[in-house]
Amino acid sequence: MAYPNMQSINQNTPSDTLPNFRNLGVILKILLLVNGLGLLVVFAQASSWADITQRIVDFSALWQPALLLNLLLLYIFKPALARLAYPLGATAVIVLTMLGTLFIYYFGAAIYPDIEPGYFYLWRNTLIGGALAAMLLSYFKLRTQVLTPSLHAARLQALQARIRPHFLFNTINAVLGIVRADPKRAETALEDMADLFRMAMAHNSDLVAISHEITLAQQYLALEKLRLGDRLQIEWLTQDLPGDALIPPLMLQPLLENAVYHGIEPLTQGGTINIKLYREGKEIHLEVRNPRLEQANRRGNEIALTNIRERLALQFDVEAHYSVESGKNFYNVHIMLPYSKEEPR
Repeated sequence: MAYPNMQSINQNTPSDTLPNFRNLGVILKILLLVNGLGLLVVFAQASSWADITQRIVDFSALWQPALLLNLLLLYIFKPALARLAYPLGATAVIVLTMLGTLFIYYFGAAIYPDIEPGYFYLWRNTLIGGALAAMLLSYFKLRTQVLTPSLHAARLQALQARIRPHFLFNTINAVLGIVRADPKRAETALEDMADLFRMAMAHNSDLVAISHEITLAQQYLALEKLRLGDRLQIEWLTQDLPGDALIPPLMLQPLLENAVYHGIEPLTQGGTINIKLYREGKEIHLEVRNPRLEQANRRGNEIALTNIRERLALQFDVEAHYSVESGKNFYNVHIMLPYSKEEPR
């Protein structure tokens, strides 16, 4: 069974993709690294403390505009660059950076009289800009290669956490309990379970449509409701959610599994799980709230949230975060990640 609206990592391995030049974390890293290298050069060339101050001013006068212009160009052309193969895309980034630097220095000579005249200095600084772009691309490529094993490990942990033996056994027992009295319902439950495990094994995707994640979560909750009956109540709030939004796979279902096993199941009377999914500006929010016993063991919640935190950090850097609010008789998880949707092929 094929799942639509997926972006597969089989199309490009993580180390063979350009940095996301619209990601806040990537932009901050570029700013820090370039300015750090510039300050290092300033200190190496300075002959006194007063000379350091003057050199910093001279450095900032042109390198900062060049840096900001290049970041703007990379931000604008990011979709086009992302469609290129890595070697061609990296070359395009370097050429684009050199053109931006050349533009600033060419017109800056007329604005800043202290700029050394002559084509030698113009092309020297342009080549330095291209060399810095190549160094930064090498840094991001190396960083991705280092983090890729951690990303695969986090996905594997997520899969192992999803395929819990007690969930499988409890579901099969629940189906066996109704197979004679309600065979149609039992058949539907088995189909839901097959879809759930098929998705769990199809872990070769970075992002999937949130509408598909909701369908998967509903299938999971239907299986749990088969077991818990009226003790499990669900409230969905998705009015402000765009169906084309993309999120990491198996992001919602682990939260619901924790809500069931650590919230609803220990309560004799059961309770209601509140699921709120919405868009706010350029952000997608996922909130799951469930009742719980005050003395309930929360270790399972911590393991699942640690796994989710690692996956969010690896895929979105500083642009995603989660928070947990735990009260006397409730547990609330709130995840925020940037709104992205599948680009036209």
